[in-house]
Amino acid sequence: MALAALHFLLKTPSAASLRAPLRRSLQLCSRCYPRHASLSYEAIKQQYRPEVPEYFNFARDVLDRWTEAEKEGKKSKNPALWWVDGAGEEVRWSFEELGVLSRKVANVLSDACSLQQGDRIILILPRVPEWWLVNVACMRTGTVLIPGTQQLTAKDILHRLQKSKAKCIVTDDSVAPAVDSVEAQCQSLKFKLLVSEGHREGWLNFKDLLKNAPSDHHCVTTKCQDPMAIYFTSGTTGSPKMTEHSHSSYGIGLTVSGRYWLDLTSSDVFWNTSDTGWAKSAWSSIFSPWIQGACAFVHKMPQFDPSIVFQTLSRFPITVFCSPPTAYRMFVQHKLSSYTFKSLRHCVSAGEPINPDVMEEWKAQTGLDIHEGYGQTETVLICGNFKGMKIKPGSMGKPSPGYDVKDDPEKTEATTRGDFYVTGDRGIMDEDGYFWFVGRADDVINSAGYRIGPFEVESALVEHPAVVESAVVSSPDPIRGEVVKAFVVLKSDYASHDPKELKKELQDHVKKVTAPYKYPRKMEFVKQLPKTVSGKIRRNELRQKEWKKD
Repeated sequence: MALAALHFLLKTPSAASLRAPLRRSLQLCSRCYPRHASLSYEAIKQQYRPEVPEYFNFARDVLDRWTEAEKEGKKSKNPALWWVDGAGEEVRWSFEELGVLSRKVANVLSDACSLQQGDRIILILPRVPEWWLVNVACMRTGTVLIPGTQQLTAKDILHRLQKSKAKCIVTDDSVAPAVDSVEAQCQSLKFKLLVSEGHREGWLNFKDLLKNAPSDHHCVTTKCQDPMAIYFTSGTTGSPKMTEHSHSSYGIGLTVSGRYWLDLTSSDVFWNTSDTGWAKSAWSSIFSPWIQGACAFVHKMPQFDPSIVFQTLSRFPITVFCSPPTAYRMFVQHKLSSYTFKSLRHCVSAGEPINPDVMEEWKAQTGLDIHEGYGQTETVLICGNFKGMKIKPGSMGKPSPGYDVKDDPEKTEATTRGDFYVTGDRGIMDEDGYFWFVGRADDVINSAGYRIGPFEVESALVEHPAVVESAVVSSPDPIRGEVVKAFVVLKSDYASHDPKELKKELQDHVKKVTAPYKYPRKMEFVKQLPKTVSGKIRRNELRQKEWKKD
């Protein structure tokens, strides 16, 4: 394998190339795109030609067109949104019903909250139908949506309110007290909407307002590059930063994801397990499925439980499934022979690199490959194992066609080189054009002249039966400058083993699985690893502690 670049470099299309009519890029209602399992990667590249008009609004130009297709009988009878709570309650909305309800919410935002186009609104809700309604309503009103996870603390919420200068926040009873505790420090915050059956002093009741709101609403006119949403990064290398996306960057840019990576058509039922606070939920619970007219399936699932996932995949006609590598690692520790996933045909994963042995075990138990994809909060799909491609376990696949996104001006300027965006991630490209993740630029370890990526060492460690998960960072060394150190979480069966013997066993294991010079010369057994609220390992925190010891 050859080093592709110091960082992944993504070339974005020029402004001049994004001025053509929308008809050719989103022929959504005229026909249903066929599955792409038979297409080669080169054919996908030739077929995908995104063209962006001057004006675009996803609610008007995509969702409302699917409503017309429903009325004309040109679309399958799949619902647009299928929500279950696990206790017998279900919600099924057609695109027409989604349109009616989202227009009512749009009137709530415009009338009760007096929000104008360009105003910012923070949305912190679990997987409840109202989350989807607010997303679409913000598109209709031109207000800029800022999603957040319910795991945010009062300090986190204060940071987001102050940085974004949001005028409105929508949340539920569990988060409202934290908002109240910091409200006095947020001068821009004018309206608080509570999604609850009850009432709270100082808050407008969302459900009451929705019930009484009119269903007629005229969608505002938005340009393609007008801001649509702001996502805070997960903060793996520092404080969470704001990333702004335009109406076209997701509304058109995620066509490649829905059509080629997820391989969706309007007859599919797609379940993405992502938390509503992260950009991945927008990717795979809104834009990718609805661009293709597919059903977005949602399980409320307050706490992640593999058994609930298995039962749901067995009970409902879910055809495409997406979950992060952490979840798949949990899945393969269970025997799946007692479950039958009759409808499931395609599985994908994103968020962090997935270990090859997990992919192999999942296929052994289900017969299905896991198609890994790579992207960032700042982007759409950068690389992917597209449907129909040969999968190389451990690889992110091949580059995705171009995209156009915006970010904080200073941060953007610091990460651009002409027409290229420097991701800050490092990787290698093999002779077949497949990309392999090495690590964040500041995660890569330079030991005695050897450059070592943490992921490869972590993958080797997790293949050992004693290891649940691990994090690898640099540690100071008087001879080599820095060496590999592994923080290892052991399975309960190995907790009583002799630490010295187990350390030697794991070191020898890594030497056999990967290049010997990459083995962890230092190792520490820990009960848990520091993680962001999105579940990503904070290697920078471990690394800082190591270097402060010196």
